[in-house]
Amino acid sequence: MIRPSRVSITLAQWRGAHGHLVAPCRVRRATKGVLGQSVSTDEVRASRRVMSDMQPLSVLDLATVATGSTPARALRETIAMAVEVERLGYNRLWVSEHHAMPAVASSAPAVLIAHLADATSNLRVGSGGVMLPNHSPLVIAEQFATLEALHPGRIDLGLGRAPGTDHRTARALRRSPDLRADHFPDEVVELISYLLPSEDVTSHPFAVPGSGYLPEIWLLGSSTFSAQLAGHLGLPFSFAYHFAPRLLDEALDAYRSTFRPSILLDSPRVMVAASVICAPSEEEAQWLSGSNKLSILQRRLGRMELLASPQDAEAYDFTPEELDVIEDAMSSHIIGDPSSVRAGLVALQERTGADELMLSTRTHSFEARVRSFELIAGVWTS
Repeated sequence: MIRPSRVSITLAQWRGAHGHLVAPCRVRRATKGVLGQSVSTDEVRASRRVMSDMQPLSVLDLATVATGSTPARALRETIAMAVEVERLGYNRLWVSEHHAMPAVASSAPAVLIAHLADATSNLRVGSGGVMLPNHSPLVIAEQFATLEALHPGRIDLGLGRAPGTDHRTARALRRSPDLRADHFPDEVVELISYLLPSEDVTSHPFAVPGSGYLPEIWLLGSSTFSAQLAGHLGLPFSFAYHFAPRLLDEALDAYRSTFRPSILLDSPRVMVAASVICAPSEEEAQWLSGSNKLSILQRRLGRMELLASPQDAEAYDFTPEELDVIEDAMSSHIIGDPSSVRAGLVALQERTGADELMLSTRTHSFEARVRSFELIAGVWTS
């Protein structure tokens, strides 16, 4: 339970903040398609207008390292994916901080985001999220203020309080035996204080770049803790339905009921992340999802491996007990042909009243991921 008295004192700090965000002229440039073809800024804007008929869709990418691939290839594919989803009219692309997971190469979000922003022109790019207890708030403030200074109006800073890894790796990251997130509310407030516009640039410590270079800040969560904190602080909230579906409704109720306007946000703003695979047929989509089925089982057994191929998953002899575990873990996944996926996303949006849906699609093949986003974009606007 969030202690409102502890957080409400800090709300006054940004309710009373003054000044305007620094907003240099945006650089206008063409982008490159996944095959290297030139895509003009006007074409990108036109595709975004088509997508805007429905609630915005966005993408969560984990820089997936599949069997037969490498981290370098996975990172290049994430950059190519950003170009493609911008062309298709998606609103934003986030990458998530994970450590000691061979199948995930996005361990340094700020570094990767710089490349994503440089490869695109209008797509919002950011972290989904930075695991703040792993870092100094001042360091994250300077990293994301630098990104905002270079790419004004396009940078998102999603913050989470989980370690994003195992306990031994978390200790190595934090250089401390204390892995609790008790100080997370204070760290969020400290980070934001470095970024808010202020005429006082002499107080110590302060970030450079910092004051006025404010990315769009989100709190991420899979429980009611971050939901309540986001409400108390007046921040947008993104729920991790893609891996923790059970508390979805309770967390969103907690967020909306505790929300208090701040200088950063006037009214509640919700995004829900969902696991989605779309293919031309239901059968192919289910076959592609075999990679995730085997991955879920491997993680439950403590085996951190590269993302397996659908062929390997098909050849694996799952026991009835293993299939029960997998079915439970994937019960919230939206998998199917374009019409069934659209229906699933519409139902999720209607259930949650989400202002935006973020799609997490993990397939062994990069081409299958691109195709999934293409098919969804095609039916989402129809």
